[in-house]
Amino acid sequence: MNFDLRRFSKATFALAFFVAPLATFAANPPKVAAVGFTVSDLDAEVAFFTGTLGFENLAEHEVTGDAYEQLEGVFGLRERVARLRLGNEQVELTEYLTPRGRPIPIDAKSNDRWFQHLALVVSDMDAAYAKLRAAKVRHVSTGPQLLPAWNPNAGGIRAFYFQDPDGHNLEAIWYPPGKGNPRWQDHSSGKLFLGIDHTAIVVSDTDASLAFYRDRLGLSVAGASDNYGTEQDHLNQVFGAHLRITALKGSSGPGIEFLEYLTPQGGRPAPSDLAANDLAHWQTTLVVEEPQAFDGLATRLREGRVHFVSPGVVILPETQLGFHRGFQVLDPDGHAFEIVEP
Repeated sequence: MNFDLRRFSKATFALAFFVAPLATFAANPPKVAAVGFTVSDLDAEVAFFTGTLGFENLAEHEVTGDAYEQLEGVFGLRERVARLRLGNEQVELTEYLTPRGRPIPIDAKSNDRWFQHLALVVSDMDAAYAKLRAAKVRHVSTGPQLLPAWNPNAGGIRAFYFQDPDGHNLEAIWYPPGKGNPRWQDHSSGKLFLGIDHTAIVVSDTDASLAFYRDRLGLSVAGASDNYGTEQDHLNQVFGAHLRITALKGSSGPGIEFLEYLTPQGGRPAPSDLAANDLAHWQTTLVVEEPQAFDGLATRLREGRVHFVSPGVVILPETQLGFHRGFQVLDPDGHAFEIVEP
């Protein structure tokens, strides 16, 4: 990957020069508003998500201009964005009409550090797998896996990894009684796909990632698990997989789950030139509703030498994407986060 992000000469951004009290931010942690990724054909992806996975299409917009270029770090962009909902959670799909980005590497593996997926909760795994087979989805797992009873935190969960038309990883997950959020036991809607439980990302060092997500962004640790064995191997399609898993949460929205591969070693780092128009690009949107906390977070991240994709806080000319100020940063492993103020 050789694409270089352009440097911008115009400044339609504003940086805050004061820091919100840390106690104020800790008392009002950000919410995880949406998880999104870049697609090659928005119409085809929306059809897949609504027709196969049961999402509702909330809105579609097309945007272009200097502010959006600076927000995403892509010069000359024109993009179509669709916001879809499953249960209470949302996903954001973006197609770049210009410039077109690169496909996901054909040899991408679940332990590569650009890996990210969405975990979609199902009410019936057998029925969900049958529907996915009928839709001819691409398998990642060999089939649905039942995690073993010896694992106190994950035992009894059934899961299956598959891919969307562009090769983005998704997970169907079923929780037995007593595991996961209690609302996943409510099947009164009669729906097969219930909502988004979490997005999972591969990290190289859990402690370094906690310093970013917990200590800088204000998310809280919700749980942990140590997963290994043949079921995990066949779920991730990584032979000898031994994962340290840490779950975090914001004030609302899907959780964020760290996947640290203790074995096997050798998962590849995210390319340094991975850009928002490349199909391997994912981004998670965090909402900070209080302006002083938003400005303070931007300042702390800048002072902490966090990698900014945006040149600073970008002011948008309209709010059709659901916010009027925002910026994009990268975590220690290169996963993108868009932090916004409504």
